[in-house]
Amino acid sequence: MKALLNRLINQESISSEEAKKVLVNISAGQYNQSQIASFLTVYMMRSITLDELRGFRDALLELCVPVDLDDYNTIDLCGTGGDGKDTFNISTLSSFVTAGAGVHVTKHGNYGVSSACGSSNVMESLGIKFTNDIDFLKRSIDEAGICVLHAPLFHPAMKNVAPIRKELGVKTFFNMLGPMVNPAFPKNQMVGVFNLELLRLYGYLYQETDKNYAVVHALDGYDEISLTGKTKVITNTSETLFEPYELGVDTIEQSAIFGGNTVDEATQLFTKIISGNGSKAQNNVICANAGLAIATAKQITHKEGFQLAKESLMSKKGKEALDKLIKLSN
Repeated sequence: MKALLNRLINQESISSEEAKKVLVNISAGQYNQSQIASFLTVYMMRSITLDELRGFRDALLELCVPVDLDDYNTIDLCGTGGDGKDTFNISTLSSFVTAGAGVHVTKHGNYGVSSACGSSNVMESLGIKFTNDIDFLKRSIDEAGICVLHAPLFHPAMKNVAPIRKELGVKTFFNMLGPMVNPAFPKNQMVGVFNLELLRLYGYLYQETDKNYAVVHALDGYDEISLTGKTKVITNTSETLFEPYELGVDTIEQSAIFGGNTVDEATQLFTKIISGNGSKAQNNVICANAGLAIATAKQITHKEGFQLAKESLMSKKGKEALDKLIKLSN
């Protein structure tokens, strides 16, 4: 590790194989906490390369506890987090709206590290059970159209890193990896990333797969379609600059999608929006994101997906999916 750190500190990059080996060694407990913290810190000081990101991804996918849900043709809606915007849980809400629209979802998520409330925080607060039991996950999809894959249960290799990430409390390259390492290996994916550089890297890496994908970054910094301005969107068929008017909706203020400062506040807001009682801006943001996910899975236009998402949210089909999952958990 010492030799590797010296190279990285000297602004050198490492190969995919070296990156992969480091994560395998971290999981095997071969490095102490100071070494791991130093390694994470390097990537806060400089950009990650395509080869490094590929190596880290490959290591985590190789080390994960895989779940075979291929028969369901699922999608994952997952943001990297780390955009520092403290929005409400847009991708999680959008996941239930997507499930309500009849598209099966394998939602990969974790507790918040750099934000007030991550996907897993709000779902746990709502009473959703986290498990890696395949029968429960299949039953969840069969009955609710969605299952939750709580990252720590599927990535035991990362138990040596979790406490360090928590203590650091800022985004690390693990934020960049989260959406890429869904243990169900879904064939469809909608990903939000926190900067344009990462959008480009994701675009390259996803080109190497057979997924249907949409990778998004709002130009004012959000790791999702925020409707606060333009959003860069890369899919397996196009690269576009999306604007709210394309869905027939208004551009909104950033304050309209703030998520509160605590898990309790976030959970209350989550329940209010999924019940169809959100503001116009909140509803439109959810449906813009769910709409792109639906469009990605069904291979239809974003506008068509948006209409299906609105129908799911306002007819409370998204709420039904949530209620069924909570009931199964109990």
